[in-house]
Amino acid sequence: MNTPSFSSFRSHTPAVWLTALLLAVPILPASTQAASPPPGFKALFNGKDLSGWRGGDTFDHRKLLAMPPADRNAQIAKWTSSMREHWRAENDELINDGHGAYATTEQDYGDFELLVEYRTVPKADSGIYLRGVPQVQIWDYTETAKFSIGANKGSGGLWNNSPDAPGKDPLVLADKPFGEWNAFRIVMVGSRVSVWLNQQLVVDHAIMENYYDDKTPVPARGPIQLQTHGGEIRWRNIFLREIPAEEANRILTTHGDQGYVPAFNGRDFTGWRGPIDNYEIKGGAIACKPEKGGTIFTEKAYADFAARLEILIPPGGNNGLAIRYPGEGDTAYVGMTELQVLDNDAAQYNELDPRQYHGSAYGMVAAHRGYLRPPGQWNFQEVTVKGPTIKVELNGTLILNADLRKVTSFMGDNPHPGKDRTTGHFGFAGHNDPVAFRNIRIKPLD
Repeated sequence: MNTPSFSSFRSHTPAVWLTALLLAVPILPASTQAASPPPGFKALFNGKDLSGWRGGDTFDHRKLLAMPPADRNAQIAKWTSSMREHWRAENDELINDGHGAYATTEQDYGDFELLVEYRTVPKADSGIYLRGVPQVQIWDYTETAKFSIGANKGSGGLWNNSPDAPGKDPLVLADKPFGEWNAFRIVMVGSRVSVWLNQQLVVDHAIMENYYDDKTPVPARGPIQLQTHGGEIRWRNIFLREIPAEEANRILTTHGDQGYVPAFNGRDFTGWRGPIDNYEIKGGAIACKPEKGGTIFTEKAYADFAARLEILIPPGGNNGLAIRYPGEGDTAYVGMTELQVLDNDAAQYNELDPRQYHGSAYGMVAAHRGYLRPPGQWNFQEVTVKGPTIKVELNGTLILNADLRKVTSFMGDNPHPGKDRTTGHFGFAGHNDPVAFRNIRIKPLD
């Protein structure tokens, strides 16, 4: 088929690229025969057997990976035995009788675009687990007994999100009548999920909450699972495309970009102050010179604001984002905070205080780890500062959500007198490493 996928679009204008993105919904043929994967996609189901699939359940993937290998293998074998009793391949369809363990990919995935078609029966209830986390909901939208919990709103919502959270309920009712095939398109970047059901947008770039631990983001990688729940369901044309880092950054950039204005022109240091001689501009990015440092900052000061930027960290790199910086002094202490920028996996940083790793409010509040891309890849980061609160979203995943008023314990018992500042500059706290920053955009919120 010739329908374009996300990877077909390379517009330099985010608004144009987003418009093309939303129109580029791959449409699979409505015939009973299997379709070929669109360009860039691979088939997760070969139409013939259960190759590439194991059994699974509603089970925290992180805990599964943490098991001793023998225990983990025994658990998977038990699930797989149950799965194979209730799943079969027939006429290019993957069929489940409504019972048994879930069909689970043997491979784990990070950022991806998933296409899948399904057909089910009245009163059936199913779903698709993303990175092992429940779930994109599938159910009988005519079953009046479940109207009280949202069945009449249709399939496609992130069922296990909090009641008032975006994505919990689908934006529109898009299910087809029973007997017809439904088609999902699911895009997951970080914890951000968009879902199209039968070419209608039903979830728009919503954060998927972690069913197993609401204080921790969903895993950075995990399997795709097809849930069983009491009624026959058939699946076909299950195709997946892994999304590379640069494309993931464009997807994140084009959502919610209204109101942001450039804070760096990509050519010179107009609008910036501080020891700018210790920095250089390379390829449209600000980079700290090797063996140099110091905090450079915007001429403009901000109270409440949101900032978006891309960050490139070399092996062992160390830097920081200066938040409400007064213009002089050590921003980690005299500013509201320094948000750490760090190659978390470098050997020299193995034994740091948890409050020193990437995204942390330095020395005060630790960020979640495991969401930073490898050195040499650009990361997309968004920072939102409102009053005493600060949020950090890294590559689509919320890694820090802190109220600095509540901080009473400091690393090394060294207080941060600037943490309650209400205004200041935004900048970069260089630490002698060539960390680079580009596409720096700021939106005042006051």
